[in-house]
Amino acid sequence: MKANILILLGVILAHVATAQKAPAVSKTAFSDSALHQPLYALDGQQKTAGEILAAHKGKTVLLYIWAAWCPDCLKGFPELYALQKANPDLHTVYFSLDRQEEQWKNGIEKFNLQGEHYWFKTEWKNNFTNAIDLNWIPRYLIIGPDGRIKHYYAVKADDPALQEAIDALKRHKGD
Repeated sequence: MKANILILLGVILAHVATAQKAPAVSKTAFSDSALHQPLYALDGQQKTAGEILAAHKGKTVLLYIWAAWCPDCLKGFPELYALQKANPDLHTVYFSLDRQEEQWKNGIEKFNLQGEHYWFKTEWKNNFTNAIDLNWIPRYLIIGPDGRIKHYYAVKADDPALQEAIDALKRHKGD
């Protein structure tokens, strides 16, 4: 019995130790498999991640991966709102990992999430989440006007690297 408890404790500790670990490589582009991942809009229309992101070409995008059941997502909303307020030209696109459509839609309304909303309608692992090495939510990515990933990994909206990436894109736009 003690051995089983120790094994379980070891597994839990190993998961916690690696859960929020930043990926070893910060990618600057999405793979073809990621771009072909289907998602669903609020009206039920299916689009690929590539179609969604291509619609924002020429704009700076905050891609926010979340779920209404995620405690860290809910705790982080004040910082998300502050980031959006500080950057009114930032386009926010939400990709949800909610397990049920109703849960996803209720979360958007309950938390007054402003931006474009899409739902994976899959389990946690899919071509998109695998391609971006998703190991924790919330997850924030900054995508530049050229469609390339400018900041690959943040799990908090108040991570200074997010604002730095946005500011760098603003400076570059002025060149």
